[in-house]
Amino acid sequence: MTAIETAIGEPDWRRAADLIHGAGTLALACHVSPDGDALGSMLGLGLALARSGKKVVASFGDRLLEVPRLLRFLPGQELLVEVAAYPAEPDLMITFDASTMERLGLLAPHAGKAGELLVIDHHVSNTRFGTVHLVDPSAASTTMVVEELIHRLGLPVDRSVATCLYAGLVTDTGSFRHSVTTPAAHAMAGRLLETGLRPEELARELWDRSPYAYLRVLGAALGRATLEPDVAGGHGLVWTFVSRADRAAEGLPYDEVEGVIDVVRRVDEAEVAVVLKEDDDGGWNVSTRSKGVVDVARACAALGGGGHARAAGFSSALPVADTMAALRPLLTPPVPPHPHRTEP
Repeated sequence: MTAIETAIGEPDWRRAADLIHGAGTLALACHVSPDGDALGSMLGLGLALARSGKKVVASFGDRLLEVPRLLRFLPGQELLVEVAAYPAEPDLMITFDASTMERLGLLAPHAGKAGELLVIDHHVSNTRFGTVHLVDPSAASTTMVVEELIHRLGLPVDRSVATCLYAGLVTDTGSFRHSVTTPAAHAMAGRLLETGLRPEELARELWDRSPYAYLRVLGAALGRATLEPDVAGGHGLVWTFVSRADRAAEGLPYDEVEGVIDVVRRVDEAEVAVVLKEDDDGGWNVSTRSKGVVDVARACAALGGGGHARAAGFSSALPVADTMAALRPLLTPPVPPHPHRTEP
């Protein structure tokens, strides 16, 4: 029995399988501005189900249904439909990598009207907003939960399905560098590689490509990076922002700046790294990273977001200065317990 099997109760696995087997149309949805885990888990399960004869539609609740350039190599995108074509009151809706209903964006009302709502996730901050939950906070990625579900449904994992699942696994583990990486994650990678997928090809698509305009915008963001050594309980904060004007000057789409946080987080003098990214509508999406002392998921949850202890985010309609003013006091290490005192 695998770790995924034991973390989620048997009644939940059986209920999820029964709902899927009994459903006519399966309506799949991942969170807005999907990353590799969100889109990979949704398309991976969608492909497996579609090839078994199920009718599947998939989407995410952004104003424009536009897959980030770095993820356009993923198979299964023929399953994607615009929000307007998504079932308004699905009999069974399945969500992926969304810790709250609000993270579904324009598809949140559809989730609220679903006959059954199956939530598949691995975030500890998941609010259990569905009717059935396959949520395992110990899983390195949501695709790990999806792989187990596909196995329990008796469906094969071919190279296309494996490509989707592997993309979610390597992005959420940082190519197996992050602390969430477990023996189970490596074992899953081995199973997926047996389908014939080429890890070097996926790595190039995910990490080793960028337009020249990205370098220009990255340079502007790094040029205004600010180090605040007294923040985070004296462990240090480094932060910067990427404005809509920065991107417009270079003709760079929003989804191209996702990797800025991975550069900023390398600063030795800072426990916490923060990057604010302005979207095309003028709102700010805030990415946070921690080296382990500060729980950024707790901080982001207090501001309406969520995620993991070392990687989390939230959205803000406030200006940059006000957003940072709200975030700073939340970036505190846990209070150490009082030392044991012995009586003289």
